Amino acid sequence: MYLIILSGICFGQVNVNVLPHPNHIELLRGNFLLDEKTGIVSNEESEGVAAELHFYLRDLGVPLQEGKADKNIVFEKKAVLGKEEYEINIDKKEVRLLASGVTGWFYGIQTLKQLIPKDTERSQGVVLSGMRIVDGPRFSWRAFMLDESRHFRGKEGVKVLLDEMARLKMNVFHWHLVDDQGWRVEIKKYPLLTQIGGTRSSTQVGPEKYDSPIQTGERHSGFYTQEEIKEIVQYAAEKQITVVPEIEMPGHASAAIASYPWLGASKEKIDVPTTFGVFYNVYDVSDPKVIGFLQDVLDEIMALFPSEVIHIGGDEVKYDQWKESPSIQAYMAEKGLSTPAELQVYFTNNISAYLQSKGRRMMGWNEILGLNLHHYQDESDTQSDQELAKESVVHFWKGDLAMATEAASSDYDIVNSLHSNTYLNYAYRNIPLQMAYEYNPVPEGLDARYHEKVIGLGCQMWTEWAPSKGQLHYQIFPRIAAYAEVGWTTLKQKDYTRFLSNLELYSKGWAERGIYFAPIPLAQSIEKSN
Repeated sequence: MYLIILSGICFGQVNVNVLPHPNHIELLRGNFLLDEKTGIVSNEESEGVAAELHFYLRDLGVPLQEGKADKNIVFEKKAVLGKEEYEINIDKKEVRLLASGVTGWFYGIQTLKQLIPKDTERSQGVVLSGMRIVDGPRFSWRAFMLDESRHFRGKEGVKVLLDEMARLKMNVFHWHLVDDQGWRVEIKKYPLLTQIGGTRSSTQVGPEKYDSPIQTGERHSGFYTQEEIKEIVQYAAEKQITVVPEIEMPGHASAAIASYPWLGASKEKIDVPTTFGVFYNVYDVSDPKVIGFLQDVLDEIMALFPSEVIHIGGDEVKYDQWKESPSIQAYMAEKGLSTPAELQVYFTNNISAYLQSKGRRMMGWNEILGLNLHHYQDESDTQSDQELAKESVVHFWKGDLAMATEAASSDYDIVNSLHSNTYLNYAYRNIPLQMAYEYNPVPEGLDARYHEKVIGLGCQMWTEWAPSKGQLHYQIFPRIAAYAEVGWTTLKQKDYTRFLSNLELYSKGWAERGIYFAPIPLAQSIEKSN
């Protein structure tokens, strides 16, 4: 447990039921009565978040006065705090929420909401224990990824997930919109991407078996219009969440190639795949028309998503079609590229330069470094002297400490989403709750001078085997709360026993909001599959 000490006086093992757990708490004498005699005091900058708190308390059955009263919740600016930092001071006279701007106040409100006792009679007011919280995140990148290529959800389902991210102070929604099995974002210049690429004739059914012969025999369709994308991006922004789109290239391109066969290295007409796994279809990166297509797509994507970072995937590129294409082999000879891996890095750097020219920054899975991560690649194909553009954010999902050390020492920013520890689609027996909670994005053994290059983590929900909302939520919850605390709370303040206690209370909110989550005892299962 966490000892709370003030002025040398120990007040005992006091637990504050907040997820993710704050990084500094002091217990103060005296309590604050939150009732109809309480007012809210804000300035022009904090007016919006103050109104949100006012509406929340009203709906909770705690009506407040408009404006200043005899006792108040006060929103106060404190410029020395970082963008995501906040302070809460509660004594018998007032509750003060301090931050340097809207993001900090927003996070302070999320904490304050959790401090309000649950299952209590509120008509006579709510008692808040006197305390001081000084808080801010361990990592700047605290992401949740949703794959909608494999199964399309729709905007209301996405908003539910954004709501839950906001409550847990997660700040990046990584949106996997494009893959082999479906293209889910409207591109006005290329309408067939959604007219053809947004529909597959059937879907493979597992459970979790890539060689399963079972099919649904039903069409699966769906995509987001640009207006819907803008709506979701704005909705996320109001919750201090940045939406980072992932537009896969040069592999995982089957849906695009099914729409426009000239995009593919083989130039053959294909259908949108109805099975899962890694496909051979890749873009013809030697064709100027294909490069123009990708730049056109990125232009429309950048117009929709204000995020500085644009994720281009770059993973699991099978090189067979490149090796078999005379035009691509001629292109490689012209550019002095000896291997397919060198071609991929060369292509990736050109995309990075294009994004840089537009004031953006490229991110990709760690294959973009030219590494060999897969058994199906020939070792000779993955030798590369090409150096990835330094501005790139490297998203690790597979590999070892040596790879991470090499990337960090080469001055790349790293988001560490090691699949064996962060993939929400994995069964609880493979990633039980405690394993998720104890994940450290800074690899063990990484030299301390490179720790700051690890900017955070992501937890990924790949949806091949999660066609329904219930299956989706079951895999995400409660583990997302563990990853939220990994991203926010410093190592010395983490405590798994305390986390479980807080989670038991926090999960009641999921039940009230209709979130179907795995029972916490089951989520802790460490039984391994045969």
